[in-house]
Amino acid sequence: MNSFIGIAGNIGVGKTTFTELVAEHFGITSYFESVIDNPYLEDFYGNMDRWSFQLQIYFLHHRFRTHMAMSENSGGTVQDRTIYEDVEIFARNLHEMGYMSDRDWDNYRELFAMMTSFLRKPDLIIYLQASTDTLLSRIRGRDRDFERSIDPEYLHSLNVAYDRWIGSIRETEPVMLVDTNRLNVFTDKAAVTELLEEIGQRLAAGQMSGREG
Repeated sequence: MNSFIGIAGNIGVGKTTFTELVAEHFGITSYFESVIDNPYLEDFYGNMDRWSFQLQIYFLHHRFRTHMAMSENSGGTVQDRTIYEDVEIFARNLHEMGYMSDRDWDNYRELFAMMTSFLRKPDLIIYLQASTDTLLSRIRGRDRDFERSIDPEYLHSLNVAYDRWIGSIRETEPVMLVDTNRLNVFTDKAAVTELLEEIGQRLAAGQMSGREG
């Protein structure tokens, strides 16, 4: 299996855990977002207006580096958050909320467009959905220092941005929606197994379509 799977979703939705499950099930290599060692996150949540551009450049740089490493992998890969979410969700949302200036937003978009022109797109994007209340509960449960000051309004605005983005690409990109509000990936073994089987079916169908094309 040499498919590229992208796991998309808001902060606290469970992307990392689900990425691990997908990698183990299909025997493919997993790539994770650089969060714990991010030197900007704590400053960002304390002063979003000051640090939004620096944070997004850091994520873009690391996501691009990860994507390049994935391109050198001859087997299948699964990525915890895609590079496309950086611009379509986080940077765009910060700009719309007034935390990123027009100048920084234009600079960021031009850099993003140039970088992504070299990259392979995912064969399947799996969008993990959850309500803002569910996300806040999960974030509190994992109790990371730098996440304690997350504004619920900011989290909600990201949810709105995710739904808008997924709605805009579903006609042209292979997308699978997963409602995680009532899904516990640690205990709902049957539901998880069913999801993984559906992912395999979708990837197989996509590969067959590609051969027929």
